[in-house]
Amino acid sequence: MRIDPNTHLLSSARYVASPNGDERPENTTIDMVVVHGISLPPGQFGTGAIEQFFRGELDFSTHPYFATIKDLRVSSHLLINRQGVVTQFIPFSRRAWHAGASFFQGREQCNNFSIGIELEGTDDEPYEKEQYQELAKTIKLLMQAYPAITRERIVGHSDIAPGRKTDPGRFFDWEYLDCLLRG
Repeated sequence: MRIDPNTHLLSSARYVASPNGDERPENTTIDMVVVHGISLPPGQFGTGAIEQFFRGELDFSTHPYFATIKDLRVSSHLLINRQGVVTQFIPFSRRAWHAGASFFQGREQCNNFSIGIELEGTDDEPYEKEQYQELAKTIKLLMQAYPAITRERIVGHSDIAPGRKTDPGRFFDWEYLDCLLRG
């Protein structure tokens, strides 16, 4: 497993291009990872709707909740499903649209300088061991490829959009992730 320095893709991930991304501002240093949680419809796993949503291909008529997100254009760099399978939507060198209105340590627009990793899950139940393992392996690779990323700059969506976002939620085990990163 590695990050290709030419394509900025994770070699072990399945790549499915999303139209919901663009170029980062010139001379941007990638120095943060944002961990998210998502399920579509909320609380349901393995539906395929997350990938469809990130690709701009979700049929909004198939579930009442989808009507509330039909005007959003969202993506992330990576999605780690409940089994630990990783899908990449945007090369790390490009900006994915994952954070929305956000700020961290005096800087706004966190999409500009961060990598977004979505975990299939909810705020209200634990994530799977396989997800943590893949997340830790991936973060270690990201820290090698983008040395400005430090442990202090691995944050949750709730850290950069407090009051607006709550993910990855109260069941996300930051201590376990730290243990895996140190191990």
